[in-house]
Amino acid sequence: MLIPLTKETFDQVVPVIATGAQYSYAWGKVYNLLARLLISLLIVVSIWIVGLIFGHGAQGVELVCFIIGGMYWLWCPVYVASVRNNQYRRFPYVGFWRGEVLDIFITEELISQTQQADQFGQLVLVENIERRINLEVGDRQGFSAVVQAPVQKTYKAIRPGMVAEMLLFSKNAELERVGKLSDLYLPQLDLWVGDYPVVRRDIFRDISNQFGSSSPRRRRSPSLGASGRFR
Repeated sequence: MLIPLTKETFDQVVPVIATGAQYSYAWGKVYNLLARLLISLLIVVSIWIVGLIFGHGAQGVELVCFIIGGMYWLWCPVYVASVRNNQYRRFPYVGFWRGEVLDIFITEELISQTQQADQFGQLVLVENIERRINLEVGDRQGFSAVVQAPVQKTYKAIRPGMVAEMLLFSKNAELERVGKLSDLYLPQLDLWVGDYPVVRRDIFRDISNQFGSSSPRRRRSPSLGASGRFR
């Protein structure tokens, strides 16, 4: 099943401003928060020093800058998530896709590389490896893709043959070539799989329920714009 969505529905399910789930994702871990707090402090100190050098003539503007800079740690995740949303919203066409889980496998992925000094003072390359679950999904029309996410205990319940739903983003009105995929929804488990929570989940569930008993006309199977692996 592949059903094009209207622009109004698109704007609702992939909003401009970050959702709660997207904000939580962009919030990051403790070290991300500490980094933002440090940046906020540096901004406030910089504004204060500039005020000392050039005077405090525009106190109203200075106060606004203090507030914006001091709250950087709080509003930065909203900005980061909104920028990421725009990567999906730049596609003019989106479709609701329903297929099934074809295969499940685990891989180890390189997340990042850092250089650290060893006991002899020499720099060594440290690789951050993460175990990730890969779900190959597809439909009877021949479309298939791999959705990847960090391993979670809740994913143990996933089995091949389960219904899988997501959004396909395309620059083509017929959705014949897919540029990006949303996170994957498994309605039988009410479970989401993906690296980033692209969609508003309450709106997506409404769309899923709306098309639950419908029998839309078949469309030609879309093709992937890249290698077929999306994260």
